[in-house]
Amino acid sequence: MIEKHIIDAENEKHIKGLQADFDALGEHLDRRGINIDTVRAKVAAYGVAVPSWGVGTGGTRFARFPGGGEPRHIFDKLDDCGVTQQLTRATPSVSLHIPWDKAPAADLLAKAEEVGLGFDAMNSNTFQDQPGQAHSYKFGSLSHTDPATRAQAVEHNLECIEIGQGIGSKALTVWIGDGSNFPGQSNFTKQFERYLDAMRQVYAGLPDDWRVFTEHKMYEPAFYSTVVQDWGTNYLIAQELGPKAYCLVDLGHHAPNVNIEMIVARLIQFGKLGGFHFNDSKYGDDDLDTGSIDPYRLFLVFNELVEAEGKPGFTPAHMLDQSHNVTDPIESLMVSATEVQRAYAQALLVDRAALHGAQDGNDALMATTLLKRGFRTDVEPILAMARYLAGGAIDPVATYRASGYRAQVAAVRPKASGAGGGIV
Repeated sequence: MIEKHIIDAENEKHIKGLQADFDALGEHLDRRGINIDTVRAKVAAYGVAVPSWGVGTGGTRFARFPGGGEPRHIFDKLDDCGVTQQLTRATPSVSLHIPWDKAPAADLLAKAEEVGLGFDAMNSNTFQDQPGQAHSYKFGSLSHTDPATRAQAVEHNLECIEIGQGIGSKALTVWIGDGSNFPGQSNFTKQFERYLDAMRQVYAGLPDDWRVFTEHKMYEPAFYSTVVQDWGTNYLIAQELGPKAYCLVDLGHHAPNVNIEMIVARLIQFGKLGGFHFNDSKYGDDDLDTGSIDPYRLFLVFNELVEAEGKPGFTPAHMLDQSHNVTDPIESLMVSATEVQRAYAQALLVDRAALHGAQDGNDALMATTLLKRGFRTDVEPILAMARYLAGGAIDPVATYRASGYRAQVAAVRPKASGAGGGIV
């Protein structure tokens, strides 16, 4: 963790200017009928989970170039995630991935308490073969033609639930890489039937207060067809499984030009939006830093979320899911968490009553102008003040670099090998 005096010293450089900017923005928002402290409080209460795997260096199908101080195991990962939360006050929980992060529950809880974190949804892995595994997932897992392979995948998901119960998690996220690479390789209908049958077994193992999130992905690693390929199929799964099943929306897993905010609205409308994996995409499934390509789309997603705030049972889970190939992962996670908070704050500034009036009156220009007014407002003073009052850093990246944290962990963690490809 970063020593408090370093954070205090960095904050001292910026607090005078921040207070002036915050007061000026407060006066501006007051003329719009918005109380800046109300918005700040909502932003301060908002958190996005970080993935345990996100603090490691990613890569491509061809190569991986690890940086210094790569985490060796889950406890190193929790240290890095703790620094992200310490500086941003926006990432209070971690989402574990099994079997990568397997460890005794007592040890995980003790470490999480030490670094000020909780645990979010569990993530299962049936897209890789593990040492000693009896059946290969080369040709699928939950949808495999072999009953024994499907049973193995089901058992792994049930194990993830059991591990999660021991650390206070309340959800299981299931993404499978199942699909086909050649026309005719798989019977689409039978393959989906096998998947549904296997998922029903996983669903039956959910505790009463748990949810399961199924994630759709247009392609990769199967490049001809994917079993859970779009939000329509994902919605069918949630409907088939039952009331504890919800759809997970990853912002990068859509065809170019798909209207993601409309998908979000549809899933909210029918009570099946489980949550998000935030990232960004230029071409498709790029897992780029959140808000790095299309911050307006991120804002439009949050416009739908703010529209639905207060709806009974509406509690979507929020998590970052990115591949950091050329940046320090901690810095990328901090910036991305801030971008998510930024989109939320901007959406809170939209005049809902005026927007509804413009929509009902078919005033297209005024409706879109009202959205852009929220988006174009510089809410950085709100975000920075929320961090500062919570004990975080006014400028997280500058404070992180001033601390020398990366060099410190690099001195004690062995240098990781860059051999092999793949984001994990």
